[in-house]
Amino acid sequence: MNDVPAFDPESADYVYLAVANHIAARIAAGELKSGDRLPGERDLAEEYGVALGTIRRATQELRDRGLVRTVRVKGTFVV
Repeated sequence: MNDVPAFDPESADYVYLAVANHIAARIAAGELKSGDRLPGERDLAEEYGVALGTIRRATQELRDRGLVRTVRVKGTFVV
């Protein structure tokens, strides 16, 4: 079920939006399901090859879209 194209940091004006859009696509494709915990911020930064601040902005964007929620100390989960 790998229908999600590879991450392309050049696909958006801002890299954080490209990351958020890619994770959103993974959720839409069922690769990440409701209740799944996202990898930690450092792991995501390494996976996407971006700065930690970029991942934090991408995660905030996903929260704003209602796709994920963050529980302090526990992590960020797909809604």
